[in-house]
Formats: sequence, structure tokens, C-alpha cells
Amino acid sequence: QVQLVESGGGLVQAGDSLTLSCVASGLTFRTHAMAWFRQAPGKQRDLVARITSGGTAQYADSMEGRFTISRDNSKNMAYLRMNNLKPEDTAVYYCAAGLWGWSYWGQGTQVSVSS
Repeated sequence: QVQLVESGGGLVQAGDSLTLSCVASGLTFRTHAMAWFRQAPGKQRDLVARITSGGTAQYADSMEGRFTISRDNSKNMAYLRMNNLKPEDTAVYYCAAGLWGWSYWGQGTQVSVSS
């Protein structure tokens, strides 16, 4: 079965950086688009960034410039580099994969940013 496992979350201070990782198994990774979503308490799950199978990245307006999504098809890995973190970035971050829409999800990793 398909599994996506995120790692790299934690508690950091405002202005710090973090890199989240997502390892995928059970799917043909190179053919799938990958994405990162986040969900803050009491809020809906929002798209942070996505990257096509060909490596084209797109970002939510508020994330562009601070966040970078990337992928390594040789390792079945996707990454989210987050710079200059702010308290409002506090959320559970989810990795997702799909061919047409987001069919597969990870369990999430918590990112908490203190002021």
C-alpha cells in the first residue's frame, strides 16, 4: 500500500528555519505530483506548495519567497524548506501525492513557532 511519512517538524523560534521531509513508498514516485499542506488548530487544511512530476513548483501567495519545495526522485523524497518562520506558520504539515488530485496523505508533522 501507499505510505507517505513526514519528518522534520519541531518547536523553533521565530526567524528560524526548518526542512520537512516526506518519504513515499508503494507508488511510482516519479510520476506523481507532490505537495505540502498545513492545518492550524480550528482552521481548514491549506495548500502550502506543490511540485509536479517534472519538478515545476508552485506556492501559495503567502509562502512564496520563504518556503521552497523540492523532490529527489532517486530517493522517493519530497522536501519543504521553510525560512524565517513566523508564529503564524504553526500548524500540522502534511505531505500529499497524486496523479489527478491528492490521493495519498501522510500523517502529518507538527511545526510550532514561538515568538
